[in-house]
Amino acid sequence: MFLAERRNHILAYLDKHERISVEFLSKAFSVSRETIRSDLNALAQLNLVQRCHGGAVINRRSMQSTLITETDGNFEVLLRRLEGQKRKQGSMNKGNMMKGKVCILGSFNVDIVAKVERFPKGGESLLALGSALGPGGKGANQAMAASHAGAKVHFVSKVGKDQFSQFAFDHLSSSQIHSFKLYQSEHEPTGNAIIYVSQQDGENMIAIYPGANKTITDEEVIAMQAELSDSEVLLVQLENNFVATLNAMKLAKTLGCLVILNPAPYSSDIVGCLKYVDVITPNETEASLLSGVDVRDLDSAKQAAQKIVALGAERVIITMGSRGALILDNQQFQHIPAFPALSVDTTGAGDAFNGAFAAALAGGQAIAQAATYASAFASLAVEREGAANMPDHQQVVARLAQR
Repeated sequence: MFLAERRNHILAYLDKHERISVEFLSKAFSVSRETIRSDLNALAQLNLVQRCHGGAVINRRSMQSTLITETDGNFEVLLRRLEGQKRKQGSMNKGNMMKGKVCILGSFNVDIVAKVERFPKGGESLLALGSALGPGGKGANQAMAASHAGAKVHFVSKVGKDQFSQFAFDHLSSSQIHSFKLYQSEHEPTGNAIIYVSQQDGENMIAIYPGANKTITDEEVIAMQAELSDSEVLLVQLENNFVATLNAMKLAKTLGCLVILNPAPYSSDIVGCLKYVDVITPNETEASLLSGVDVRDLDSAKQAAQKIVALGAERVIITMGSRGALILDNQQFQHIPAFPALSVDTTGAGDAFNGAFAAALAGGQAIAQAATYASAFASLAVEREGAANMPDHQQVVARLAQR
């Protein structure tokens, strides 16, 4: 067994059992106690475990700038090695319990939000009605949503070595997210977003500088192997470098995870990765760009969904705001009406939907049932200020009961 494989097996065991002994591991792997102590010390130096007398306990939340695995050449070598170990892919029709594990590779951004009475015109300066600095990024927001929806969430992201890296760590540590790994870039700052929120209708305009989010390496993706092996769903977006996102999808498919791609912000690279995607969740704008059909109502959304399937997508959900969501699955359309909501801030609406949808699928719900749950979740999220401010599962259950 390779060194990295053994250490990943140790982490996988700790994930389930919290603590482990040197004696147990020595017998399990048929290696010396000195070898196991070396493994545990190396993992402790990377802040993955805490050493204790005779063994170690897991540290589920860590920030590191060094790598924990060896690639043995390149990413494709790992995929070939794992191909024979592929497990049966998770089902979307196992039940309706809000349990299951979701692995998320995604962005963390610092959001700088300005509330404005209306959006400024070109060259115009407006006095803001208020401003705030808070956590954001599609990946972090979706991880927050999935955890609030009841899933066991492992989140992987990358930040800089600046004043915002500790801000990211503290935010995630205080959340309901089960475990996370924050890598640190030596050269790029923590990602950030400038957001205008109109007080007229709660709509938003966003400009993003991805920074460290675009620097995820093959090794950092490979290090997700142990977590993906124990997950039902991988959820990704496009605020990270595309190669890293694509490799994460390849790894997840090899390990038998369902893959959800939220194609935001839009990239033409999407077409080349559709064969690794189980469900793609564009909004109206992204569906229009991907399909070439101007999505403006339910009929045009159906045309766009059919075009996206023709490009290679297996299942499509087009989110349409107040018009609800359109599903195309196995050549069958289903429309999920939107839940009424008093919109305060729509900044995180898409992230709320995707995170809740991933949680529901991981819990075994069918695609339409999961999309309905996600729609109710998102309707509650837009009634709150802040993209990371998510409702809880019981609130969603209550809203579902009102329909």
